[in-house]
Amino acid sequence: MTEPSLPEPIAAYFDADKRVSDDDARCFTSRAVVKDEGRTHSGPEAIKAWKTAASAKYSYVAEPIAVERSAGRFIVTARLTGNFPGSPVDLRYAFRLERGKIASLEIAP
Repeated sequence: MTEPSLPEPIAAYFDADKRVSDDDARCFTSRAVVKDEGRTHSGPEAIKAWKTAASAKYSYVAEPIAVERSAGRFIVTARLTGNFPGSPVDLRYAFRLERGKIASLEIAP
C-alpha cells in the first residue's frame, strides 16, 4: 500500500510514533492540545506523558492510508495494528497545523 503524501509535521509525527522517543512531543507547538480516548492533553509535558503511557500500554504500528483536507485541518486515516483489543482498527487523526508544527490533534474511530 502506498503511503499518502503528508505535510512534513504530520509525516514526522507518524515517523516518531514508530519508535519510543521524545520526538513525538517535538512535533507539537508549545500550546498544542491532543484529544484521545475521551481525554485532553495540553502542552508538551502532558503530550509527552500521553505518548509514553500509550507506548507502555500497547505495542502498535500506525500506518497512514488516506489524507484529506477539511475546514483547515488535515484528516489522516491510519490503520493501527497491535496487541490491543479490536486490532486492527482504522482511526481518524484530525491535525491542525500552525507555523510548521502540530497545534491540535484529535484521534477518533
